[in-house]
Amino acid sequence: MQASDKHWSQVEMLHQTVTNPNIHIKGSHSYYSHAWDDGFEASVVRYLYGDAYSRAAWRPQWEIDQLHIGDYVCIGAEAVILMGGNHTHRADWFSLYPFVDFLAESYQGKGDTVIADGAWIGMRAMLMPGVTIGEGAIVAAGSVVTRDVEPYSVVGGSPASLIRHRFAPDVIARLLALRLYDWPEAKFQALKREICAADIAALEAASRAFDQTTQEGQA
Repeated sequence: MQASDKHWSQVEMLHQTVTNPNIHIKGSHSYYSHAWDDGFEASVVRYLYGDAYSRAAWRPQWEIDQLHIGDYVCIGAEAVILMGGNHTHRADWFSLYPFVDFLAESYQGKGDTVIADGAWIGMRAMLMPGVTIGEGAIVAAGSVVTRDVEPYSVVGGSPASLIRHRFAPDVIARLLALRLYDWPEAKFQALKREICAADIAALEAASRAFDQTTQEGQA
């Protein structure tokens, strides 16, 4: 499809398009709303070694921070995932300038960036290097995330701060214990009605029933 033919009703499935070996996509359901730019790798992921040009042009002088994206992640249009550590600008040196002869010394990694399963990154949000977005978290549109985001929380602003948690603490703990994004595809699809709801007891019961039926069928 030509860029001019893109439409907001269509999305880019990341497992089908990502080629950078330093971007790790879990599963086959995460997407980017790509209608308004050149796509996920070209427009969203910034300063990450491993694209075709950087691989051909030079070898990195430091360990590359990795980008990990879980399954069922939704990334809004024109979001930015900023990689590349400190971009070779040392705030603890007198000069911030990245002189070539001290380039290896000037780089400071920030660690891997992680967007966990089921997270939603709003339109034009920016994730700073090295942050972790927890399972089921929401980053509001236009936010700048400078620190880790708790699972099933909603953050917004610049810098992004906690607005609220999506569910009560005990419900979040029970959701995390279910590890539903690690379920086999058959189980996830079978329990989709309970997943697309807000009754944690019903979801737990359905999970137990599915597992029991599966075990009996294998006996």
